[in-house]
Order: sequence, then structure tokens, then C-alpha cells
Amino acid sequence: MSSSQSSQPAFGARPLHRSPTPGLFLGLIVTLAAVIVYSIYSTRQISGLRELQSNLVDRNRKDSLQLLRIQNDLNLLALAMRDMLDNDEPYPLTAWSAQFDRVRTDLDDALRREQTVAPVNRTPDQEQYLQNSVAQFWDAADRTFALARGPDQDEARTQIRISLRARQEALSTAVSRLLVQNNESEEQAAQRIAEIYNRVQRQVYLFFTATLIAILFTSLYLIRSNRRLFAQLETLSAQRSELAQKLISTQESTLRHISRELHDEFGQILTAVGAMLTRAGNQAPEGSPLRADLREVCEIAQTTLDKVRTLSQALHPVMLEETGLESTLDWYLPVVERQAGIDVFYVKSGHPFPVNGSAAIHVYRVVQEALNNLTRHSEANEAWVRLRFQPQALEVEVEDHGKGFDARATHQGIGLVAMRERADLLSGTLEFSHPSSNGSGTLVRLTIPREKLEA
Repeated sequence: MSSSQSSQPAFGARPLHRSPTPGLFLGLIVTLAAVIVYSIYSTRQISGLRELQSNLVDRNRKDSLQLLRIQNDLNLLALAMRDMLDNDEPYPLTAWSAQFDRVRTDLDDALRREQTVAPVNRTPDQEQYLQNSVAQFWDAADRTFALARGPDQDEARTQIRISLRARQEALSTAVSRLLVQNNESEEQAAQRIAEIYNRVQRQVYLFFTATLIAILFTSLYLIRSNRRLFAQLETLSAQRSELAQKLISTQESTLRHISRELHDEFGQILTAVGAMLTRAGNQAPEGSPLRADLREVCEIAQTTLDKVRTLSQALHPVMLEETGLESTLDWYLPVVERQAGIDVFYVKSGHPFPVNGSAAIHVYRVVQEALNNLTRHSEANEAWVRLRFQPQALEVEVEDHGKGFDARATHQGIGLVAMRERADLLSGTLEFSHPSSNGSGTLVRLTIPREKLEA
């Protein structure tokens, strides 16, 4: 009899949960501390670089532009003075006064702007010298144009040649020196910026190298810890399997001993009691009350004998050793129907092969425990037992459509633990799932490799 099965995961697994080791926690703290320290270091380096570019490089460039503007104005003045001295034009010297005023206005504006963007390394003496030189030049220019307004033009030209041109050349030299100084400062700033970049780059490489080393050592530590942990788990698993095998073997030996004691000792005693009661009843007078009492006691002894034999078979069916698993299930399932009051549909498929010895006992106990759980917890009126003989494995299923399997309430039960251990002893798999999509019912599937059954 077939039934639809959902692809829900089995819920009998026992996952392992491990907390992080102190070494990993320490490695995490060290890594976070390194990241924080390096972040602070990088932030300071970037701030210093930004300050260097803002206070030195940018100011130098702006100052250089104003100095070039001043130098251009001085060159215009030099050209004007050359024209004034050449005397090729039929104009008086005062004709150049307007040009000097325009240049003076632009030069004053350039000087005022230059003072606001002057580099921080500019000394007060240099600033004062520039201002004094400009003032002296314009003082000499004013005196020259004052002479030019009089009748003595030659004296004015002499003043231009001796005083005014000299002051213009000195002022141009001072501006040129300031431009050279700015260029040198920019070169030094570029060198410092390059050093900062190189230092940060080296620190980045060192940081990544240290991080990789930390990750490497952490990984090696984790691998070593995991190997030790898995080795311990493997040892514990082997010890647990050995202990489970011994416990199950002890349990089966005890049940076999009790079954034989019930069948042999108590069975023989009850048989002898029944025989003695029968002989005593035959000796009593026909129709006497004693004969009726003896017959009743004899029937009670026979009923007790039948119950003892049934209990003996339930504890350890002798036919498991005599005829194998298939015949034992043929006998056991009708017994479950009578005792539990449910309908058991038994289906066999495939080409049967012998299942005897300890393998038959383990498979029988799994089916027995599954049916016991079904009758106690499922509240179902029907059950399906399927025995499939596959080419490479034996598959046994016990299914019901009851209220379902509550793993949280029963997964610690000794019965389920024993079922799993018996499956492990045969290198098989034991799965619990719901046969319907709404989560009702329970399907227990046991799969055992064929070579384990024939060993």
C-alpha cells in the first residue's frame, strides 16, 4: 500500500554546537585593535597631508601668481622708463604719468593680495623690505614727475636713470627672490608629500602583512583545534558506539535469558501444575464441587501458561533465530493488531533474501519500537508496514496518519535513542518525517545495506 511523501527534512538529527575558543576571541580583539590603531594613524597622516597642501602648497601657488603679477607690473614700468629715456617720442615726460598711475593701482592691489596669501615661512623682514622698496620706488617716481613738470627735463631723465631704474631693478630682484623661494618651498612640500605617501604606503603594506600573518596563525590555530576536536569526537563516537553495542547486546542477552526462563522454567512448572490438577480432578467423584474447582484452577493455569508463552515470545521471539526476520514479522504484526486494536497493512516487495542473527534482531526491535510509539502517541486507527528487499539494501517503513511526531517532546526518549543506535550498528540510516504536507502523521524509514545483513 503506497502513500504520498513530502520532501521534508528528517528531524532526528543531533547537531553539535561549539562556542568560540579563547584563542579565536583573542585573535579577534588583536585584529580589531590593529584596525583601530591603523585607522587613527591613517587619519592623522591624511590630516597632516591636507594641512600641508592647504597651508603651504596652495598658499605658495597663490602667492606666486601675485608675485608674477607684481613682476609683470614692474616690467611695464621698466619699459615705460626705457621709452622715457630714449626720447624718441615728441611727448614730455609727464605724458607717462597716467600709465604710471594705472600700474601703481594694479601694483598696490597685487601687493595687498600677496600679503593675504603670503607663505607661512615668509619672514617679517622680507615683508617689510618689499613694502619699503615699493614705497621708495613710488617716492622716487613722484619726485621724478615733479621735476618733469618744471623746465628741467634733463634733470628728470637723470633721476630716472640713476634712482628710479635702480629702485625698479632692486624691487624686481626682491620679487624674483621671493618667487625662487616659493618654488623651493613647493619642491620641499612635494618632497614631504612624497615622503608621507611612501610612509603611508609602507604602513599599508605592513598592516596588510600583519593582518595576513594574523589570519594565517588564526587559521592554523583553528585548523589545529578543529583537528583535535574532531579527533576527540571520533574517539567519543567510537566509545559511544562500543558502549551502545555492549548495552544492546546486554539487553538482548537479558531478554533472551528472561524469555527462556519464562518458557522453560515457568512453562514447565505451569504444565506440571496443570497435569497434576487434571489427575486430581479425575480422581475426584463425578459431579462433586471439588472436581469443578480443580477443573477451574486447571483452566486458570492453562491461561497463565499461554500468557507466559506470549510474553516470552514478545521479549525474544525464538523464531527470529529459527526462521528469520520475514517470518517473525508475519507472526508479530497480527499480534499487534489484536493487542492494540488497530489495522496493520503489511506490504512486502522485492526478492527476499535471508536476514538472520543480530541484524534480524536489530531490525525487529526498530519495527517493534516504532509500532509501540504509534500505539501510544499517534492516536491512529491504521498503520502501514512495508518491507522492501532491494538489490543493495533492505528498507523497512512504519507509517501512520495520526497526530504526528513531536520531536521536541520525545527525541530524548530511550526508545528513539536505541533505534538510532541499532541503525548505526548496522551502518544504516534512520529517518523520521511527515508523510503528509500538513505535518500530520509519522513515517519511520530504516535502510540497511545488504552486506551488513549478510555479514
